[in-house]
Amino acid sequence: MAKRSSRRATDEPSKTKAVPLNDRDKKTMGQLVGMADVVATTAAKKREPHLDIPARALSNVRYNKSKGFVEMGSNTNRRQLFNLSQAKAYMQTMLVASGCKQLIEQGKTTSLRGLYYLMKHTIEGVKEETFNDQPESDTIIEDVEVAIDALREELHLYAEKRGDMVGPITLIDKGDEIDCSRMGSGGYSIPSIVEPEVIQFKKCDAKFILHVEKGTVWQRFNEDKFWRKHNCLLTHGAGQPTRGVRRMLYRLHNELKLPIYCLLDNDPWGYYIYSVLKQGSINLAFESKRMAIPEARYLGLRSIDFERCQLSNSVKINLNDNDRKRARQIAEYPWFVGKKSWQKEIERMLSNGFKLEVESLISKNISYVSEEYVPARLAEQDWLD
Repeated sequence: MAKRSSRRATDEPSKTKAVPLNDRDKKTMGQLVGMADVVATTAAKKREPHLDIPARALSNVRYNKSKGFVEMGSNTNRRQLFNLSQAKAYMQTMLVASGCKQLIEQGKTTSLRGLYYLMKHTIEGVKEETFNDQPESDTIIEDVEVAIDALREELHLYAEKRGDMVGPITLIDKGDEIDCSRMGSGGYSIPSIVEPEVIQFKKCDAKFILHVEKGTVWQRFNEDKFWRKHNCLLTHGAGQPTRGVRRMLYRLHNELKLPIYCLLDNDPWGYYIYSVLKQGSINLAFESKRMAIPEARYLGLRSIDFERCQLSNSVKINLNDNDRKRARQIAEYPWFVGKKSWQKEIERMLSNGFKLEVESLISKNISYVSEEYVPARLAEQDWLD
């Protein structure tokens, strides 16, 4: 009988062989190591180690009119090791950077929650936890992103995937060739990580992209084969699109030169989704240069459509106080302030006193939105910019 070992499997960390790095991973690795080197060099000089993290606050965000998107300013927050109020955040930042370095070295990816558990432990000698909850970890991940000017996806991290695509495009996804015109009723599920090292575009015959807000509306267009009749790509983001969907749209637009038209609800949240796709997110202003699509156009639904499409009163959804407040906030966004068409659109919705969902067009006919409404808007070039 073989002698049983007294050593537990968890007594020693498992050793995973490092993998060859592609050019992008080498760059990201260099940025992570560079951040650590600065700290080590400072300590070697007997100075207090610190990190300067670009401030992710509204006061440090501005709209670049010439570029057409929001971006971060130059303000930074200093995170010091020997400052009692900052020491934990400093440690967490270095811990997350170390975890990302480990993922890159091993050629593996994990979810945001996966990294949280990978880094979570009780600090030896005390009862202090490295992270109390995942939101705390997620915030530090964003700090690392902005500190080294890298996408989260370049750190080998991904979030839950949402959104689908169908249409005349063939792509390579981690070596697998996928024809998105032959994906059945479900379409191609857009991954969280869509960087060029993961996904390459092999062939595309589409003339434009129609991005719809919800999967239910996307299903209507897919079932009616709108994308085949109009030679386009059809995408959705399950509401507020994830970074993976936004990056996919950005790449399709910039690399394949495909115009993007957005079919969204006639409410403040539909307006906001369009704003994020077009100008970028205020909260993620540091990523706007790799996600914002200033040339995106708003195809509908519009405040005039209740009368234009002769809809019934039963499809109206009354605006509440939160809707009105949000609409006024959006109207004051710098990129909407100078646009008369948008000011008129928002004011008309407020004057109407109600909002409309794209699905309300089904009251006309089950395929009215795909066979009449959108084709008419495209033919008349009737959109908001």
